[in-house]
Amino acid sequence: MAEDDVVPKTFRALVESADRKFARVRDFPSYGRAQGQHYFHKVFKSYMRLWKYQQENRAQLVKAGLNRWEIGEIAGRIGQLYFGQYMRTSGARFLVESYVFYEAILKRRYFEGGEVKDLRVRFKELRFYARFLLVSLILNRTEIVKVVVEKLRALVDDCKANFRETNFKEWKLVVQEILCFINIDTTFTIPSSRPFRYCAILDSHPKSASYVARFHAKKILKFRDAVVMSYHRNEVKFAELTLDAYRMLQCLEWEPSGSFYQKHPAEPKENGVAVDYSGASGLIDMNLAADMTDSTLPPNPRKAILYRPSVTHLIAVMATICEEMPPESIMLVYLSASGKPGHINASQVETSGGSRRTRKSMLVSHNSLEQNCSAPESHVNGVKEYSDYYDNYLWLGPKGNGGSSNLYPGDIIPFTRRPLFLIIDSDSSHAFKASVITIFGRGVGSVTLLVASLNLSLTVFVLHGAERGEKAALLLSPLKPFFKDPSAADISQNGSQFTFFLTAPLQAFCHMVGFPLSDNDMEVLDAAESILSTAFSKWEVILCKSPSLDLIWAQVLSDPFLRRIIVRFIFCRAVLSAISLEEGSDQFLPLCLPELPNSLSPKTDVVQSSVIQLADHLKVSHCFYFADA
Repeated sequence: MAEDDVVPKTFRALVESADRKFARVRDFPSYGRAQGQHYFHKVFKSYMRLWKYQQENRAQLVKAGLNRWEIGEIAGRIGQLYFGQYMRTSGARFLVESYVFYEAILKRRYFEGGEVKDLRVRFKELRFYARFLLVSLILNRTEIVKVVVEKLRALVDDCKANFRETNFKEWKLVVQEILCFINIDTTFTIPSSRPFRYCAILDSHPKSASYVARFHAKKILKFRDAVVMSYHRNEVKFAELTLDAYRMLQCLEWEPSGSFYQKHPAEPKENGVAVDYSGASGLIDMNLAADMTDSTLPPNPRKAILYRPSVTHLIAVMATICEEMPPESIMLVYLSASGKPGHINASQVETSGGSRRTRKSMLVSHNSLEQNCSAPESHVNGVKEYSDYYDNYLWLGPKGNGGSSNLYPGDIIPFTRRPLFLIIDSDSSHAFKASVITIFGRGVGSVTLLVASLNLSLTVFVLHGAERGEKAALLLSPLKPFFKDPSAADISQNGSQFTFFLTAPLQAFCHMVGFPLSDNDMEVLDAAESILSTAFSKWEVILCKSPSLDLIWAQVLSDPFLRRIIVRFIFCRAVLSAISLEEGSDQFLPLCLPELPNSLSPKTDVVQSSVIQLADHLKVSHCFYFADA
């Protein structure tokens, strides 16, 4: 072997070895605590060895024909590995490390100026931009997202011009997806808005902190694992991250240093002079990730983010996480899906007026279905027939699929052997509460034969009340949303209203009443956030002091993420109660099971006064009716 060939051949051998290891871990599931950790360690080590080798022998490799895009591909693989670890562990450092490598590829223009006529290289560059966009989205790097979107759009146009025989329709859809996403997400429309993540400076309330610190239930449950699933037709998404899942994902993470969302990376400099990364240097600042994370924060809860899973896959993921949960832990399960197959969002709306009152500006409730949200039900004195009982479920499947895509409330019961915090966002969410049914003269098995023969009513506990272990905590969305502007109710355009309230309550409130959000109104919005913070602080104190607080709520009240979701639910319920219809209003209200203390019901002064204050401040009081105001 000639001496000049040693370095290139060693490099190629390292590339092939790293690629083989990468292929083994690429399709590993992104859930479970022990899934292939040994392999991940090996592949990380292999790529770091490869990266270091190309740095130390850059001149010889370039002389032997190494292309800049090949260096970019190695850095991209490392970024991919870090992002995969973030999705498996929710570790903030892995996400930031991924960003550091992707940003370096962009700034050093590894793919630019390469083989313009090489279609294979162009596809690598397209995939790099798409992956970098996903990482930047989750990190809320709004400025870099806008830059990369423009580069991706320009590259797609260039590819269409240079490779006319190749169809780039899928990449045009990718561009459309990201443009739609950033035009809706308030992180981009209002850059100075509060982050979705839990910020110790903004989300912890000094007046209630001492009560929370002193609060002790008989047993404290630790929140360490979550399943986040969204399945709607035509919902806003980018790649396999839907808008609702994106909001909930960030809602269950810490905001580093309380100011990370305002941090913009400075141009890299050496001795005060800006560095031009277009040259041969391959160094990447590995210390930058440490500067962008906060070592004082606890680890994020692990999250399995599922995009359009089958029912069996969802159950398998939940079973794996339940099996691996540490003792005295609770699992959060967020399920967002339609209640029936083939639902599409229609323009039909209902006016939310009523004989009880009139208002200057009527809010309307959007009926998100062309047909009724559940199968036809027979009612006698408002009680369901048994034959309709199994018509309530979540639909996880493509249009026209069979019953195997039905997720019934009973499917969740086996997981209640461990503590469970369940959020159901669906037009069929109330299927998860206990139902009163009537059996009319027909047997449904030996157990209910006598009841059937006597035409008696029977209370059936579908999930709440049927747990196999401790009580499950349930937050159930309204069956229909309320909006001043009917077009805003289209979940395929704006995401779910209930999820929006749980993850960004002020923005959801403004969106509901049609209050325009912009950076020009930041003083008004900051004052509104202060009103909410004061209210949430009072409600936390009441929760801590309440003797009637159910044990399951008491056991999770010490967790900042779950406590924040609970008080935001109280706010959401109070707001919707103030605008709901007199007749059939239950379908417009969220539910919690077990019930929270009556001292925090929507009509109590401590709750209603905060909604009144917020509505007055934003000058939207005409949208509400307050019975005792």
